[in-house]
Amino acid sequence: MSELYSKTETIKLRKKHIGPSCKVFFAKDPIKIVRAQGQYMFDENGEQYLDCINNVAHVGHSHSEVIKAAVKQMELLNTNSRFLHDSIVEYAKRLSDTLPEKLSVCYFANSGSEANDLALRLARQYRDHQDVITLDHAYHGHLSSLIEISPYKLRKGKDVKKEFVHIAPTPDIYRGKYREDHPDPAGAYADEVKKIIEEAQKCGRKIAAFIAESMQSCGGQVIPPAGYFQKVAEYVHKAGGVVIADEVQVGFGRIGKHFWSFQMHGENFVPDIVTMGKPMGNGHPMSCVVTTQEIAEAFSASGMEYFNTYGGNPVSCAVGLAVLDVIEKEDLQGNATRVGNYLIELLNKQKAKHSLIGDVRGIGFFIGIDLVKNQQKRTPATAEAQHIIYKMKEQRILLSADGPHRNVLKLKPPMCFTKDNAKFMVEQLDKILTALEEATGTRTERLNETSSDSANDSASQSENTNKKRNGYYAEKHTVTGKRIKT
Repeated sequence: MSELYSKTETIKLRKKHIGPSCKVFFAKDPIKIVRAQGQYMFDENGEQYLDCINNVAHVGHSHSEVIKAAVKQMELLNTNSRFLHDSIVEYAKRLSDTLPEKLSVCYFANSGSEANDLALRLARQYRDHQDVITLDHAYHGHLSSLIEISPYKLRKGKDVKKEFVHIAPTPDIYRGKYREDHPDPAGAYADEVKKIIEEAQKCGRKIAAFIAESMQSCGGQVIPPAGYFQKVAEYVHKAGGVVIADEVQVGFGRIGKHFWSFQMHGENFVPDIVTMGKPMGNGHPMSCVVTTQEIAEAFSASGMEYFNTYGGNPVSCAVGLAVLDVIEKEDLQGNATRVGNYLIELLNKQKAKHSLIGDVRGIGFFIGIDLVKNQQKRTPATAEAQHIIYKMKEQRILLSADGPHRNVLKLKPPMCFTKDNAKFMVEQLDKILTALEEATGTRTERLNETSSDSANDSASQSENTNKKRNGYYAEKHTVTGKRIKT
């Protein structure tokens, strides 16, 4: 495939013309990608890489049906969203059909950041409250309004937390304030939100919204324990606020059993506003905010028109509809469940084998591998995580690390990821972990591979942790790890 520039020239031009804060993956030795197909990406030399992290290419890179839909509509019409056309209402109807009944009003935009910014506007207009409760280590977008409520970014800069922003502890039962041995971690974490509300009210402040990813991604692939969101919603609603579920990273069937990640928390939890983005267009920039008639009417009553030139344009909607069709036709939710379960099973075997793996947590195609230097103290293995990422890259496997300590390997592959892909990825990870542990003298004491009794004990402890994390895990769909004492 022809290129405009050599890799060296591309890097040189990037340094000259692209802002230095715009980082690339594998900064020490970046990959130049020239094409992609399905779950694979290819560099300028034709080398194939297994993509384990690209949650934008949701149904697979360069999917033919999505491309056909975009080209067909582009040949016919693309225009300002203020003209009447059928595709926007058809797409809004199709999206609404995937959500609880009360979530029926859509606002279209072009990125997750735009969607979350608009969600804040809706929440604040609803009862004329201003304050926002966010989770520690959260990231909700790059706009100024979102950096203010994103501790993941806020604390990396010189910004001072605004007085209208309140930060609640991340409901992380492996590394957080309340862990898997707590009798009621969901209640304990929710009570932290309740305390924030009470303190704010004492100071005369009013809560507009609680915003959280249904599963926290940048925070380290964190899955809140069962019952947490229900209790938080109760406290927030009582204070006159609304609950915003950020599904930008985790929606559109990524967890397998449910189309939206918030749905795994039970039918008795329904957010007031849902935001979505990345996977919507399979790489085409589009996003959406879905809310209730009541909140939409309050927003309209402000007298300010919501106008977005490209949001909901005919081509974007055609692409979005094609993505929904592919998810259904190719049973990608079923694939996420089957392959995701298999992948977590393989990773738990590695957890039993390698002392560097402190926790394996996940559901469907949303998985985190928490690396530790010390099992008892759960000391983050940050340098080791970076080493592993680069070693996996040498094996043509693309991974990344995130979390507050950058020690959690995260897996969010395209939904067409296969069992063979999972097996290959884990085999290579096993080799790298083994070499790393041998090189550093790390002892693997937790489990003798030939001891079935120990293996059964490991599985039993993992199951207990699953039930703490989320009620969904009490079913047979996935297995998550728990620390094994040595």
